[in-house]
Amino acid sequence: MSSSDINCGSGGGANTYTGLRIASIFIIFAGSGFGALFPVLARRSSWLHVPTPLYEFAKYFGSGVIIATAFIHLLSPGVDELASPCLSPAWQEYPYAFAFAMLSLFFIFIVELVAFRWGTAKLAALGVAHDAHGHGVVSHAAHGPEAYAHRNTPAKDSQSDKSDLETGHGDLTVEGDVLAQMIGVFILEFGVLLHSLFIGLTLAVDENFKVLFVVIVFHQLFEGLGLGSRLSLLKLSPRYHYVPVVAGIFYAITTPVGIAAGLGVRSTYNPGSTTASIVSGVMDSFSAGILLYTGLVELLAHEFLFNNEMQKASNGKVVYAVTCMLFGTGIMALLGRWA
Repeated sequence: MSSSDINCGSGGGANTYTGLRIASIFIIFAGSGFGALFPVLARRSSWLHVPTPLYEFAKYFGSGVIIATAFIHLLSPGVDELASPCLSPAWQEYPYAFAFAMLSLFFIFIVELVAFRWGTAKLAALGVAHDAHGHGVVSHAAHGPEAYAHRNTPAKDSQSDKSDLETGHGDLTVEGDVLAQMIGVFILEFGVLLHSLFIGLTLAVDENFKVLFVVIVFHQLFEGLGLGSRLSLLKLSPRYHYVPVVAGIFYAITTPVGIAAGLGVRSTYNPGSTTASIVSGVMDSFSAGILLYTGLVELLAHEFLFNNEMQKASNGKVVYAVTCMLFGTGIMALLGRWA
């Protein structure tokens, strides 16, 4: 591209396919909503019996989707955006995209570390054991479904159970598990929502709308399934049952909101402008760090290394789980060829 073709100012949004761009708001809302909410609602339904192997496939497939999203759909675009010729030469003198991703990764780690140590200290003061990895028989894991892996194990005698009920320690332990799970959901949701918003803005003004539209429909569907499968496996008390549904709804509406906003400002919004490149590049890089931490630590490490069920599983089941994860990674990485 010659320097004369570069538009670093405002405007530049395509005015073609206006009707289809408007329709894309509802089409992508339906696809995103189905992907994020179907696993949640199906698992709660008494009449819709989805086989357990299908849930496991969606869970591991979703882990792969999230990791590929971090590398291919966030970090790579972030590098390109912060290397835009519209930016000053100072942006070319340091790998800012990787630095922002690293910063967000450590930020999320520190937030979770502080929250974990604070919660553990509170429980320890009450004499309640808490094991983040679920290794102990009487412990409660801090992350995801394994938090409840030992709830049905006769680890305590009746006298101990009675003592917990009398002192309220059992309720506090449940609250601690709920808090840990909700922190994990918030971290994952935050990274995905930022990404989805910028996707919508780009789709509203991009000249190659048709190809990008088809790719983003599948992109949002697969990413929604990855998020929804994780939301469906949360074990929350009845007072927090609304959290997975609300999280799924937020995911479903974010890209359509981005499209609507992009259509509203397409005469002045240029995704290749200096300001847009900086904002989008920083946010994409920051989101990449969040999803890298979530995918590699919260999903892979806690699902394969620290999960008691997986540790005792047959080699066949482990191979199946890894294959599903790699399949999700491959599909999402392939979509990066076009968007």
